[in-house]
Amino acid sequence: MTKGIKIVTIGGGSSYTPELVEGFIKRYESLPVSELWLVDIPEGEEKLNIVGGLAKRMIKEAGLPIKVHLTLNRREALKDADFVTTQFRVGLLEARAKDERIPLKYGVIGQETNGPGGLFKGLRTIPVILDIIRDMEELCPNAWLINFTNPAGMVTEAVLRYSNWRKVIGLCNVPVGMKMGIAAQLGVEPERVHIDFAGLNHMIYGLDIYLDGELYTDKYINLITSEDESSGTMQNIVDLKWEPEFIKALKAIPCPYHRYYYKTDEMFDEEMKAAETVGTRAEVVQKLEKELFELYQDESLTIKPPQLEKRGGAYYSDAACNLIDSIYNDRKDIQPVNTMNNGAIASIPNDSAVEINCVITKDGPKPIAIGDLPVATRGLVQQIKSFERVAAEAAVTGDYQTALLAMTINPLVPSDTIAKEILDEMLEAHKEHLPQFN
Repeated sequence: MTKGIKIVTIGGGSSYTPELVEGFIKRYESLPVSELWLVDIPEGEEKLNIVGGLAKRMIKEAGLPIKVHLTLNRREALKDADFVTTQFRVGLLEARAKDERIPLKYGVIGQETNGPGGLFKGLRTIPVILDIIRDMEELCPNAWLINFTNPAGMVTEAVLRYSNWRKVIGLCNVPVGMKMGIAAQLGVEPERVHIDFAGLNHMIYGLDIYLDGELYTDKYINLITSEDESSGTMQNIVDLKWEPEFIKALKAIPCPYHRYYYKTDEMFDEEMKAAETVGTRAEVVQKLEKELFELYQDESLTIKPPQLEKRGGAYYSDAACNLIDSIYNDRKDIQPVNTMNNGAIASIPNDSAVEINCVITKDGPKPIAIGDLPVATRGLVQQIKSFERVAAEAAVTGDYQTALLAMTINPLVPSDTIAKEILDEMLEAHKEHLPQFN
């Protein structure tokens, strides 16, 4: 009899966990999970118990022999794991709210993974991920680490650069969301659409679109630049229309996050308006989460509630289950993930993390080489990669000057003076989660 699969989810008390559980239930025939360990920290214990209760009810309803374990002891959970997924937020949503509010005071976009907020999320997260890897080296040296903790690209970069762990894949729901959105706009099943994705996490472009194997890029660009068509976004990013002539000239499909770079002023105005009325995205999510956890507590609930889609991470967990299934079954299908470049994008260093279509095998992702990015997109991607590398170094060393350099070279920060002011205030605001800087 084959041994079942042991999966450990760090950040198991997350509101996303029911989608992950649904994904494992749906794929049980090809992915026989026998143990699912949900791990959290003491501050997350109440949420862990609520989500864990729902997970157990979902599995019972499905009639599957998957054992769910809830624990605050990460090391106990990691022993002999096959796959470890990470979906946590150091400092919880309160930290995200600071990342979003503080930059606004200085006339700079405050966002979870872009600009100063993205830098600080990286500074808080990278030491914790490297700590998890040290445990994995000892307790489950053959496991795959599937990271959806943001900023996923910077985190993958840090793991590749500051550890010897190579079985790491960064995962994001943006490419999946783009594909689903495009399929919906075209009124076809998602499997009929193929997109050549390349770039970085939250900075990925759809270079070409195929429908039923036929090149469809120009037709799709004509569609989204017509008057009444949405240009595609996510729950957490306001849907500002692109200038049609700009998209026609770009000849590629930007991701929703590109609005922060190509529409900086308008996005800043939208954020200010939101902060003064409904609150920043973190504050909106806090309310949403409260409602979700009230739903999750209902003993009669045995499925993932549809309200979870509003959380901004639709398709996240499904992408994760798909990826795990493809590695386990050596499917050799194509999925966009964060992995070592290895020459796939010519203008990015070979040893850096990129987000690109890969063939998924039992030995992990094999990036599909695209040659180079178009000239119009290349510079911005390289600038963000420089930012990610310097930011990862700051996270590991706790060096103030390196953090200031990272802040200043980010394209959303207008000057070194403003960079220093934001850095100083955010270091103070987050000091309990940044021991390396103290």
